[in-house]
Amino acid sequence: MMKSFTDKLSPSVTNMIRMDHTSVLETFHQYEISSSPQLKKALVSTACLALEIHAQLEEEIFYPAMRNLAADTPIVGKSVPEHNEMRRLIGQLRGMQPTDPTYDQTFMELMRDVLHHVADEETTLLPDAERLIPDRLGELGMQMTKRRMQLMAPRAGEIASNTAHSLPTSSMLVAAGAVLAGTYFAKRAMDHRHH
Repeated sequence: MMKSFTDKLSPSVTNMIRMDHTSVLETFHQYEISSSPQLKKALVSTACLALEIHAQLEEEIFYPAMRNLAADTPIVGKSVPEHNEMRRLIGQLRGMQPTDPTYDQTFMELMRDVLHHVADEETTLLPDAERLIPDRLGELGMQMTKRRMQLMAPRAGEIASNTAHSLPTSSMLVAAGAVLAGTYFAKRAMDHRHH
């Protein structure tokens, strides 16, 4: 079966997960204790939203694919509780003002958890997937791209306002825009072929 143009544009699931990790870490790096409250809030909102969507995508698409292999490495087992801990901290941050004395500290705690989680996935879980299911990585990446668009659509307003407050634009949104543009052009290319 010939791969569609959109499939070619969509990265493998493991590279997509790495790209997500990189963009969240880049957002963290822009956060300074001395930043304005407005900038802090925008960066934290951007990071939290990206983490929530990322965690949901992994739980719906990537982890089940790994579990089906009986490759229930301890890391897959640990990942969901780690995601839940991240969600708990995200909930706390959302309920705080950036001027709150514990705001920086709570964000740093979230970052520490994320760094630990990223290190585990990138050293063990992603290489395992590339070794065990190389032929499924593209298809899973495509599923993840489609699902990401569904999850991001209702949050478009929030994403736009975060971006406006945290320019230069975070690379995640540039990447999302490129994927959306790619999908749009792919669809047009398909439409032209059918006429």
